[in-house]
Amino acid sequence: MPVQSPEARINELEAKLSFAEDLIEALNRSVFRQQEQLDLLQQQMMLLHQQLQNVTPPEARNLRDELPPHY
Repeated sequence: MPVQSPEARINELEAKLSFAEDLIEALNRSVFRQQEQLDLLQQQMMLLHQQLQNVTPPEARNLRDELPPHY
């Protein structure tokens, strides 16, 4: 491996740093979008849960009580 000049090493490091910064920014945007989606899904799930609670009677259902008479 040839010995690089300090200037060449600095240029290489700057290029790598720039690439790493771009990658970190892209990952941050991705995580932010995913968190927004998770928040929305959680709100929708809570709404569906509330709607289900309003539709379902509070007493526990027994499936044996729902058997047709011929059983």
